[in-house]
Amino acid sequence: MTRIIIVASKGRMGLALKSCAARQSDTLKVVGEIDMGDSLDSVIDAADAVIDFSFQENTLSVAQLCASRQKPLIIGTTGQSPEHSIAIRKCAETIPLVWATNFSTGVNVLFWLTQKAAHILGDSFDKEVIEMHHRHKKDAPSGTATTLAEILAEAIKVPLDESARHGRQGIVGARTDREIGIHSLRGGDVVGDHTVVFAGDGERLELTHQAASRDCFANGALRASVWSTEQAPGLYDMRDVLGLK
Repeated sequence: MTRIIIVASKGRMGLALKSCAARQSDTLKVVGEIDMGDSLDSVIDAADAVIDFSFQENTLSVAQLCASRQKPLIIGTTGQSPEHSIAIRKCAETIPLVWATNFSTGVNVLFWLTQKAAHILGDSFDKEVIEMHHRHKKDAPSGTATTLAEILAEAIKVPLDESARHGRQGIVGARTDREIGIHSLRGGDVVGDHTVVFAGDGERLELTHQAASRDCFANGALRASVWSTEQAPGLYDMRDVLGLK
């Protein structure tokens, strides 16, 4: 039995985590539900692992507390500042830390397929990423889209900060071989759609994942929490959890 604490338990992902954990009561038990005004410090010792889907600014303090109490941490927040990212990663020297931009099993297979396709198709195919989320999402592009773009940037051997083209407007000139288009759509209640486009002469390949509910993310994070309790300190992602590396 893996005992978990959910940070941001009243948010969309927190509710999904609790619902999915209840359906896995033979292997999982929620021993703490933390939201605004609650103290993680007062209950953390009861847990085997902590799952944080709160918000960017909160994750560093959660990570540092988990590191000080030797509790594995699963992080589902994105958009941290470079300074916070470095500090959070440092906590992985002390505890197993699974930090993923997307915990869906299907999306992580998409990451793997994108990497394979990029290497097989090579420079003769142009590469674009399109993502769509609900109208309330605050950051763009999504963390998942950024990860997909990073995979493509690695394949063309150009750093993402040099190759990324976030939409196009005006007379931008012909597309080059060394750019990756990233396009963010927002509207309605879309949970999360991601498409990678490989466009060549006379043919086009599209790899798409569509999330119908947050349960796919919640189940992945719960799987990661169980997996993390048996790992050495280090920084991991869902591809480690799924054995895709």
